[in-house]
Amino acid sequence: MDSQNEASPSQDSGGSAAPERPVQWSKVIALVGGQGVSLGGGYVLLIAMNWTAIRLGGSSAVTALMLAATVPRAVMLVFGGAVADLLGPRFVLLRTTSARIAVLAAGAAVVATAQSLWPLMVIAVLDGVLFGLSSPSTGSIIPNLARRTHLARANSLYAMVLRVAPIVGSPVGAWLIAVGRLWQALLVTALTSAVWLACLVYVTRGLPRPARGRRDGGLIRHSGDGLRLLAAHGRLRWMFVASLCLDMAFGWPIDVALPLLVSDRGWGVGAVGVIIASFSGGALCASAVGAALAHRIPVMVRLVVSGAGIGAGIGVMALMPSVTGLAVVAAGVGVMSGFNGPAIVTVYQQAAPASRMGAAMSTLSLASIGTGPVSIALFSSLSAGLGLRTTWLLCAVLALVAPAAVLLALRHPESVEAEDKEGERATTGLAVETVRPDTVGAPTRDAARPEPAPQPASTPA
Repeated sequence: MDSQNEASPSQDSGGSAAPERPVQWSKVIALVGGQGVSLGGGYVLLIAMNWTAIRLGGSSAVTALMLAATVPRAVMLVFGGAVADLLGPRFVLLRTTSARIAVLAAGAAVVATAQSLWPLMVIAVLDGVLFGLSSPSTGSIIPNLARRTHLARANSLYAMVLRVAPIVGSPVGAWLIAVGRLWQALLVTALTSAVWLACLVYVTRGLPRPARGRRDGGLIRHSGDGLRLLAAHGRLRWMFVASLCLDMAFGWPIDVALPLLVSDRGWGVGAVGVIIASFSGGALCASAVGAALAHRIPVMVRLVVSGAGIGAGIGVMALMPSVTGLAVVAAGVGVMSGFNGPAIVTVYQQAAPASRMGAAMSTLSLASIGTGPVSIALFSSLSAGLGLRTTWLLCAVLALVAPAAVLLALRHPESVEAEDKEGERATTGLAVETVRPDTVGAPTRDAARPEPAPQPASTPA
């Protein structure tokens, strides 16, 4: 079972029987480093484009720009997983990244001479489409680079990049707009994408290609594979519920409630930065520990204990009377999140079948990307009637559903293949029990079952 998601031997190894390493660290570091550079460039672009949109059209222009980026991204995530499974992550990533470089370079040429919103809208739409197509492919690479027992370490290292990218990229984007122009930020982002492309060429070399049989049925049919996996397999379904509840519980408190709480208590806008920095610092430290020791920390600690700590911490945050106390609790919640997030991804990857890893990761990505607006809309409406603190505590209760869902998930077999085989054994054993000759005429628990349908006669009537 542990060999299910182990790294495949490289094609240039000459077929040697050298033992495989638990983690292909050179490729993991190249993947994480390249993705970090690319994500940093993405935040440079985000800040630069949003600030430019404010200059061109105010808050309505920023809203339109964000919708132009996020809606295509969410829609293409549905198809991105199917494309990754049908064509392979190497095929998808090399082409989408090359296309992104071309889009950014052309956009730089256009915005250098045109001072209007429409080029920004076009760039945002195309960038969102390409990101949505490529994201599931990126998530499906890591299980090929780390054995099952060490997969959590690679995911923890990847999570560190997600924390560092906005810390580095956002100030750079603000600086580029302050001293330069948007086209320069676009060129910087194109260069970071070129670094990511070079890393991908190395990381994806030797990845197995999907079997031709996977292409039967077409893209539309396979785009629903992720949902079908959730419907059929308990571990994937409950892990998805856990991720969904945590993302729903985090969205409104961080994006909306925290600034309102700080404003109501007269702490000043700087308190928001201190609290968010404390949370990010805690998560960053936990991810670093996970990259080194995640395989030695029990999964119950990384998933259930940390999930309960997140729920309790969110509730305590709403009750803290000072900035210092709130920042300390936020740091603790960040530590728990730094363990919990990579653990959820790891268990999900271990449970998903390798042939449909892209579809599985696409569905998990939708749980995080799609919940932000829903969380803000839902809890903002509730807070109008319940109040800020009560609604915040309600988010904490929702977060506590996650560890309960994890406990239900861990009761199921650790992979889809194992669950399918268990189901086949149960079905086979049931069939054998039904036709045992020594039970004919005996009153058993099978007596109430309907008789099998009569078989057709061997000759015409």
